Amino acid sequence: MLKLLVILPAYNEGQCIRPVLAEIVRQQPHADLLVVNDGSIDDTVTAALQAGALVADLPHNLGIGGAMQTGFRYAKAHGYDVAVQVDADGQHPADQIQLLLNEMERSGVDLVIGSRFVEATGYRASLTRGVGIRFFARLLSALCHQRLTDTTSGFRAANRAAIAHLADNYACDYPEVESLISLHRAGYRICEVPVRMLPRQAGTSSISPLRSVYYMMKVAFAVLVGALSDARPPLAEDRPSTTPEAEA
Repeated sequence: MLKLLVILPAYNEGQCIRPVLAEIVRQQPHADLLVVNDGSIDDTVTAALQAGALVADLPHNLGIGGAMQTGFRYAKAHGYDVAVQVDADGQHPADQIQLLLNEMERSGVDLVIGSRFVEATGYRASLTRGVGIRFFARLLSALCHQRLTDTTSGFRAANRAAIAHLADNYACDYPEVESLISLHRAGYRICEVPVRMLPRQAGTSSISPLRSVYYMMKVAFAVLVGALSDARPPLAEDRPSTTPEAEA
């Protein structure tokens, strides 16, 4: 049986994390759940523990990058076959996790992104966020030489090889975008699968419109600088094995 870890980075998500975890347990009863508490000042930790999740309690707020790298390091250290990133605010329905797992098994890729835009799903982003989504989708499609529609999606599944890479290489700012560039340049395979997403169930986003513009400019610069560097993706035979059996 697939050894599956669901990682939920959480910052002040005490209002909604219980039902989110309960639904994941219902949909993926064999998965382990790891809540990475990113310096919350509410009852996120208590709620997660009461729901039966494992908790990595960070001493202060590191941001989504630091939280997710913590999750990937845990997944690597404990030998998980697949790690799925899920928002703790209820935006990623638990019944969609299986779509990511099915696509990974079907295609054999290293990372599957749950996309809101491969097919029409009725999802509507704010003006500033929508501009950022489209900008990075076009930029990374060009740099990765494949069509990518939702590069800012935080709903993803990584196999054992991608877990190992992300445990050691994960950006702090706007990591969804930069992690894709990092994986592509290292020779890992990426694809998207259409998924349904919901509005945030409680609380407010930490990214304001002004901050979105700042991040877009900052990350675009970092991505372009990285793309112009001399790093060479490894040959196929140099890539880490993606099968658990080969790592035994």
